[in-house]
Amino acid sequence: MVQSGKTSREIGASRRIYLSLRDQITSGVYAAGDRLPSSRALADELGVSRTTVTAAYDQLISEGYIQVRQGAKPTVTADGRPSYARSVPPTREITPQLSAYASRAMALPKHISADQAMLQYDFRYGDVASSDFPKLAWRRALNAAVLAHRERLGYEHPAGNLALRQTLQGYLWRARGIECDVAQIVIVSGSQQALDLCARVLVDDGGRVVLEEPCYAMARNVMLATGADPIAIPCDKDGMDTSRLPDPKGVALAFVTPSHQFPLGGVLPSGRRKALIEWAVAGNTYIIEDDYDGEYRYDVRPIPPLWMTGQDRVIYVGTVSKTLSPTLRLGYMVLPDTLVEPFVRCKQITDRHSASFEQEGLASMIETGAYESHVRKMRRLNAERRAIFLKAMADAFGDEVEIVGTSAGLHVVVWFNRIAASDEERFADCARQEGIGIYPISRLFAAPTDQRAGFIFGYASMPVTLIGKGVDHLASAYRSRLRLD
Repeated sequence: MVQSGKTSREIGASRRIYLSLRDQITSGVYAAGDRLPSSRALADELGVSRTTVTAAYDQLISEGYIQVRQGAKPTVTADGRPSYARSVPPTREITPQLSAYASRAMALPKHISADQAMLQYDFRYGDVASSDFPKLAWRRALNAAVLAHRERLGYEHPAGNLALRQTLQGYLWRARGIECDVAQIVIVSGSQQALDLCARVLVDDGGRVVLEEPCYAMARNVMLATGADPIAIPCDKDGMDTSRLPDPKGVALAFVTPSHQFPLGGVLPSGRRKALIEWAVAGNTYIIEDDYDGEYRYDVRPIPPLWMTGQDRVIYVGTVSKTLSPTLRLGYMVLPDTLVEPFVRCKQITDRHSASFEQEGLASMIETGAYESHVRKMRRLNAERRAIFLKAMADAFGDEVEIVGTSAGLHVVVWFNRIAASDEERFADCARQEGIGIYPISRLFAAPTDQRAGFIFGYASMPVTLIGKGVDHLASAYRSRLRLD
């Protein structure tokens, strides 16, 4: 920071003097009790102003390296180092004392997609193509939000921007049939924060939590990091097998993806939905309904949310990550009335509120109809991507693979009949060496049971022209691997 009345040259000289003297003190050139030159003498010796030297001495005093008495030269302190540095040798590696939460989080598998190299043919699920983002519509909406007149810039309400919550109320009714009060909607920084808030508000250390098997990895991770005791309930072609639910007493939460089970793609039928709600009511248990890709239905009619039949037990979670972009970090929750205040309080403590300008931009897009127009466009485009992918896989692999979860969403699961489950990671590594990204499904199981290798394929982030080429290259790598075996 530039100090008033000093030039940048003077400040640079002062810092160089400070660093030189500090290094001499810490290395023992000046021992404890030694006197430094007076500010006037050192200034004359170095050819700088006395003010420059005084500033360097002031910094050394503030950090505890020297002390000064009126009329005397500066003196090095007791052992030549500031008191806070005396107990720790400078070369010693310090092991941080982590909280139980951080220790549990560090023990979880690390799969950070941003750390991985770019691939020519990447079937990563969860990503969307940058070319699909409505750049002009978003720029107009965001510019309007930034340029709007405000008396002052201040903190937003932790529940979220009122205009966005009002427009979402209408959108949820039109798109998903959800009728709720504006007060029940809380804006979050993506669905991951929604899951984190659910764990913070409703789960104690050691609390029991029901999860799907297989399950969205980040849902399992947030519960494990919180210290929850997860109970894995197997899923089949119809989603979670509710006949295998445990005694609900003492269970804090259940996490489900009933409209499109992640990753297998099953749709929870009405009988199982009814059983799940009755189970939750009996145990005073809450259900997290993650409707992560409810906008994308292809061969079937949209599935009504579980929230509509169990409003006082269900926490509905939605996001714009699959319709706009995961980079926006915007999502929303629809809460039972009794949970609104605890969630809003905890949201405020967590991050005060989600980004204000982005909230206003999204509200503008929904209000003008630009958002729903974009969703319809994306539904058509991703239906085309899906059709191209399925045809390419059928042509390249035939009955050597089984593909499930094709009726909705932005991904499918492909089971390879001639590759053992134990070879999943090895085949994924082989494909990556050829510039192809495929992702083992075993990472999403607490305890995999299928004997075949399975992989999750996302197609929403790939240009239409590359999908077929990517499948052909994968087929080539697959044939090479079979020959090697």
